[in-house]
Amino acid sequence: MKTIFLAGGMGTRISEETKKIPKPMIKIGKFPILFHIMKHYSNYHFKEFIICAGYKHKLINNFFCNKKNFSKKEKDWKINVVNTGLKTQTGARIKKIKNYLQDDEMFFMTYGDGICNVNLDKLINFHKRHKKIATLTAVRPIPRFGNIKLKKNKVSEFNEKDRLQEGWINGGFFILNKKVFDYIDNNINRIFEREPLKNLSKDGQLMAYKHEGFWHPMDMLRDKKYLNELYSKRKLNWLK
Repeated sequence: MKTIFLAGGMGTRISEETKKIPKPMIKIGKFPILFHIMKHYSNYHFKEFIICAGYKHKLINNFFCNKKNFSKKEKDWKINVVNTGLKTQTGARIKKIKNYLQDDEMFFMTYGDGICNVNLDKLINFHKRHKKIATLTAVRPIPRFGNIKLKKNKVSEFNEKDRLQEGWINGGFFILNKKVFDYIDNNINRIFEREPLKNLSKDGQLMAYKHEGFWHPMDMLRDKKYLNELYSKRKLNWLK
């Protein structure tokens, strides 16, 4: 079962890093975040990867196709880096690699900038049971702030940051059946998270697997610092 990575964006919110490298190449420890995400899939014996690259795609290609710093276990990964265009949107990137999936009834798809320890075996079982076209992994982000409750001007309740205060969001780590391509046209500006997902939801073909464990994006510089701090303290023990 193949895994598709969306890794072509310009990463403008973390431009301190992405002026020189694409966001999926930002390091956690000694390796790019995209490598760590691949490692998670390979731990479940999924080792065929297609990277939808764009911005500074040659840097991604050089690292993942040369496999210079890979261990013996990682050198058996099958990796295709596809230049899907600089300004291509997420839906159009997925559409562009359709030919790489002609023999696949279903495939994984996720973003190249989000770390998660979701159990992929349970995710697959969930997807197979409901028999719909698409499954996304729903996560609760860590809130940036606590909250207070007021009665007039008096603070009646003070709460620290609590993940349970946050609603569920799309955390990536999709499983998609090939029928998903019927929901994506050839418009280069087609954003997967808009019309395609909205129409899948409208048709009752989009399900959510609730993941209560770790998930964190690499969106801003503070995220890089946070993830590297956790990594240095060995609190991301499923990573290399």
